[in-house]
Amino acid sequence: MAVSLHEQEEAGKLLPGLLEEEEELQFTQFTNDDALILGSDLVANAKKEYPGQGIAILITRNAQVLFQYAMKGTTVDSENWLRRKNNTVVRLQHSSYYIGRSLASKGQKEMEQSYRVSMTDYACHGGGFPLLIKNVGCVGAIVVSGLKQDQDHTLVVKSIRELIQRHSSAS
Repeated sequence: MAVSLHEQEEAGKLLPGLLEEEEELQFTQFTNDDALILGSDLVANAKKEYPGQGIAILITRNAQVLFQYAMKGTTVDSENWLRRKNNTVVRLQHSSYYIGRSLASKGQKEMEQSYRVSMTDYACHGGGFPLLIKNVGCVGAIVVSGLKQDQDHTLVVKSIRELIQRHSSAS
């Protein structure tokens, strides 16, 4: 599938900002209780900002599911999207939105050619964000699915930022 020249240019413009988010949004630690708090914040933010939308949420650390929630209107497909975005983040250690926009900036839409992975198991659509620990790296993923990809991404970023700010205020 081809990507228009305009979409390539627009995608390329987003890449530096997406990398900056990953640099900024890193935890000093991330406990199971933090997963519950973040997951609950994601649910609350989703219900407030996108009422009535079928949104699914997944938080994993070291391949263990720490939080998962499916709002009314989600389906088995929603869970499949979560799994595929999670796989992308954990394998490539970048947000799924970054991976998708990076491909689009090169005129590509699918991951098979560049990353040699099946789109059955991976998704390069926004909504998956790396669970990053300072001085450690990517240890899991925080994933949202059910909205437009930029909205999924923004919802995750907003909720992570809020939790990190709360952690900083408590210190």
